[in-house]
Amino acid sequence: MSVRSETLFHFTKSLNVLEAILLEGYWPRYCLEDIAWLGTSSASFVSFPTVCFCDIPLSRIAEHVSFYGNYGLGMSKEWAEANNLNPVLYVAGKNHLSNELLQFNTHANKLKKDEQEEAKTTMRYLFAHIKPTAGTMVMLGEPVEKVFYQESEWRYVPKSKHILPYLSKEKYDDNEQLEAQNGLTKKHCSLKFTPSDVKYIFVKTDSDIPGVVDFIQAKLDKYPAADLKILVSRIVSLESLRTDL
Repeated sequence: MSVRSETLFHFTKSLNVLEAILLEGYWPRYCLEDIAWLGTSSASFVSFPTVCFCDIPLSRIAEHVSFYGNYGLGMSKEWAEANNLNPVLYVAGKNHLSNELLQFNTHANKLKKDEQEEAKTTMRYLFAHIKPTAGTMVMLGEPVEKVFYQESEWRYVPKSKHILPYLSKEKYDDNEQLEAQNGLTKKHCSLKFTPSDVKYIFVKTDSDIPGVVDFIQAKLDKYPAADLKILVSRIVSLESLRTDL
């Protein structure tokens, strides 16, 4: 059995969020990232604008959805690669690789003043795609210990002159600043798709299905009727799926 799926999955805890994604695309939001693996004393967290996916096989999906939520989409890898998604690089603690990554900042500081920020922008974009094999994530304002390596994560990290490439934890903790910056990512960097890019629509229970069908038919009518029929056929209830996993 393959340890990777040919589909990328994104899950959420809310049916309303799932419907918003179907209507408007994926919204990159600033998420706190554990950067303690760098071994610096200046900060343990920084936030990057991102949308996260995973390519774990369906046989392992139960544990994933129990943590992230029972509503989601499965997207084709062709769509993912065409839209600049990439697997993250996992770093196993303090080692030669993490030491070399930390040297990026040292090298950037040796450049001329007008070259430093350009180099550090590149460095930060790389760091937005790096995670420790295990660490701390913040869920609903609370720290949670997590083995990240098990998630086989892919990421969309937008690049745009209209948004900030990262936020410090202090700015992230300021709700007014956070909402303003998330508003800019929604306006300028939403990740779009068409019905043909969707391989699965996951809902929690069978009782959710009629409402999602009604939503697709009423709100996504800009697409051809044939495309909508195929999209409706992609709806899967996790309640039913669990009996086969």
